[in-house]
Formats: sequence, structure tokens, C-alpha cells
Amino acid sequence: MKIRFSYALLLSLTLITGCDAFSSEPTYGGLSIGGFNYTPYNLSRFVVYDRYGNTAGGGGDLMPGSGQGSLSCCYKLKGTDFTVKWDVYDADEAIKDLYAPIRKIHKVTEVHLPPTKLEGGAGTRILGLHFYPDDHIEFEFRNDLRGTRIEYDEIWGWLDRTYGKQLNPEGLHDSVVFRQTARVAAGGWTKYRLTDKRDLRWYVYYAMLVNPKFDEHPAVQNILAKTKDKPGEFGAAMEQLPAPIVDELKRDQFKHIQSGAAHG
Repeated sequence: MKIRFSYALLLSLTLITGCDAFSSEPTYGGLSIGGFNYTPYNLSRFVVYDRYGNTAGGGGDLMPGSGQGSLSCCYKLKGTDFTVKWDVYDADEAIKDLYAPIRKIHKVTEVHLPPTKLEGGAGTRILGLHFYPDDHIEFEFRNDLRGTRIEYDEIWGWLDRTYGKQLNPEGLHDSVVFRQTARVAAGGWTKYRLTDKRDLRWYVYYAMLVNPKFDEHPAVQNILAKTKDKPGEFGAAMEQLPAPIVDELKRDQFKHIQSGAAHG
């Protein structure tokens, strides 16, 4: 009777705390895995490895800005330090020869996850992996796949509706122009950590349609510094940029200063 009671107690503690009964390391069971791709490449596959031999994987040719439409289930991971091995490829290179093998770019990223208390059971515990343009990855426990952090498709859609012919004067396929937009938007995140769609709309607009080095203008650098960590305010300021400054940007007649300084 005592043995059964002790086993039941250990089992209940494991379920309540999320920790292995014989270890202080957190253990997460019944996990579904989803990926969110903010790189300018297609994400084809990823696998998470813990330090105890457990793995969890997902993927499925995720284009820039997309989240996984279906979940991989059910996995167990243990600990606080993980290794993610992931593959991406350049779709613009791949379409040059549709019969050639796709050239994958292999990446490895280390991720630290502080102990986290989970609720719910198998099927409702989702570990989301957010893949960023600088190759770092953030883990997030969630209960659905909604809420991608960088909406490349929305940014491209707005530009296409508003500046269609100017955005695509050569009549390229929409998918090609979308990827061009995603690459520029990814640069806005890399340089200034812009994620708000209004901020990125105007960042991409100026970079693609006015001057690719627009952010080297002293006035724009001043705006970037003043609006840092204030989502939406950079876009609002750029939308109202004075005409004389816009003219200087179009003519590329201004004193260039090193860009990227607004992000510490």
C-alpha cells in the first residue's frame, strides 16, 4: 500500500510541476510543435534536441512570415537548454532550375528556455518556435498558431494594392515581388527590430520605392532614435515626412550617416 501511495504521489507531483520525479529539470510532455518563419528564406525542416536524447520536429516549406498550418504531436522535451537544427532554402534560386535538387542551407541554433509551468493536456500544449532573420530562435508556449509576430504578407499586400505598378514595373510574378518585400522587411527587423506592420510598411516603401539608403538620412535616423521601442510611431512619422526631406531622398542628395545605430 505504501509503495502504491508513493508512486501515486510521485506521478501527481510530475503532472502538477512539469518536472521529472527524479530530477529538478523541467519536463514538458504531450507537446505539439509549430514553427513561425521570419527569415527571408523558406523554412523546410527543423528538429529540437534536448540534452537527454529527446527530439521534436516540424516544418513543411514555410514561406517568409508564415506559421505552420498543422501541428506535429506529441513530443516530450526536458531541461532548459536545447539545440535546434534547421534547414532553409532560397526560393528564388530554386525556381531557376525546377529539375535540380533544392540547395538547402543548414543552420544550428542554441536556445535557453527558463523553467515554465504549463497547463492543459496533449493537443493543447503547443511549443512555438520563432525563427528570426539573424538566425536566433525564441521558444513560446501557446495554445494555437495565431499571432505571427511579423506579417510579411500584410506588408506586401498593402504595397501591392497601393503602389502596384510602381512596386512591380517589370510585371514579375507576385511570389517573386513578395519575397523581395520580405527581404527588405527582414532588414528592417535586423537593423531596427521593427515588427509593427505600420512601421514595416513605411520602412519597405521608402527602401524599395524611394531610396534603398533612406535610413542614412539624418532626419530619418533622428526619427528612428526617437521612436525606438514605440511600435507604430516610426511608421506614423515616416508617413508625415516633410516634402523637402522626401525630395532629398529621391534625389539622393543628403549627408549619409551610418545606418543601424538606432538599435543598440
